[in-house]
Amino acid sequence: MDKEAFIISAFNNNFNGDDGAIINDWCFSKDLFFEDVHFKRKWLSLEQIATKAMLVNISDAIVMNARPKFALIGLSLPKNLSLDEIKSLQNALLKTAKEFKIQIIGGDTISSDKIAISITLLSKLNGRAIFRKGLKKDMFLAFTGKLGDSLKGLKSLQNGFKLHKNHRFVRPILRANFFYEASKEICVAMDISDGLNKDLARMLNLNKLNIKWLKKMSKNELISGEEYEILFAFSGKNKKRIQNLAKKHRIKINIFAKTIRGRYKFYGREHHF
Repeated sequence: MDKEAFIISAFNNNFNGDDGAIINDWCFSKDLFFEDVHFKRKWLSLEQIATKAMLVNISDAIVMNARPKFALIGLSLPKNLSLDEIKSLQNALLKTAKEFKIQIIGGDTISSDKIAISITLLSKLNGRAIFRKGLKKDMFLAFTGKLGDSLKGLKSLQNGFKLHKNHRFVRPILRANFFYEASKEICVAMDISDGLNKDLARMLNLNKLNIKWLKKMSKNELISGEEYEILFAFSGKNKKRIQNLAKKHRIKINIFAKTIRGRYKFYGREHHF
């Protein structure tokens, strides 16, 4: 058992273990965004740091089929940040919240050596909740968009290059409108934050299934993390409907596998501990 799984096991209950916890018609979710873990100050501006922190949290709500309504913000900030720098963080949080019609209703602040942002979202379900569990044999697996660019961006940053302000490592692309409309045809879903290979293993092992690959994936596509594209599954009868909705929203979807009996083996390192 890796350390992340060990920590989660102490709080095991019917609500835990997904991108968010569903209670009645509400989804509660939290993600952390820490300096020198998720980003380096030399890589991103303060506005970009705050914007990405909010977007990666919103991604969790979307894949649970919930619309974010309220946010609680925890900020851990160095004492040497100026008021203008703090204002840059504030403005980016407020701007991104407004873009998704989210009201920031509270939180907490402390002093620290590094920037850390913790966001809790309260989101209203868009119909039924969509979980990671519920996958069945003979379902199609797909992901939105294109994978691999986030890893390429990270390598560029590590080599001293700068990224365009709209690069997906800087500003993730969320597929909210497509997902909310397609939600009736989608059986299970999660966002791709730790790489397709790792997140696929989480989903398949939870449902005790394996896959038959329908297309060859490159190493970059399999291991690139922080993509925040959507990994989802649907039955064959809904394939045409999913494809039509993707065309409507001008989104590429990649149907890459079909579920079979067996166990999926993950080969790679853990991202968290």
